[in-house]
Amino acid sequence: MTSARFVITSLVLLLFAFCTAAGAKDHVGETRTICGKVASTHFASKSKGEPTFLNLDEPYSKEVFTILIWGSDRAKFGTPETKYKDATVCVTGKITSYRGKPEIITTEPSRVVRTAEMVGKRVLVHS
Repeated sequence: MTSARFVITSLVLLLFAFCTAAGAKDHVGETRTICGKVASTHFASKSKGEPTFLNLDEPYSKEVFTILIWGSDRAKFGTPETKYKDATVCVTGKITSYRGKPEIITTEPSRVVRTAEMVGKRVLVHS
């Protein structure tokens, strides 16, 4: 019986930690796992910091949530603008806001997971 309670409690906590891209705006400042479809990508190679943007659910300029990878971390991801294009992903990290739009700046590929890769894996949510 204790094992069943643990499983149920774990599932409830996991559900509360996950959030849609559209719902991320209500959780700025919190560490959450945000899931959505990569609607557009852009590697700004000529911009300061060489950022890569992965916009979830809506393409730029109507994006509702952005995953940001700075150029200093880009090599760890390969070519994220190609790797994640059109994929459904989940990203875990602290939600911040830039110009009124929620985003997570990620530095590790392990924090960005295609949902197809989550099947059968244990997902850890860090707070």
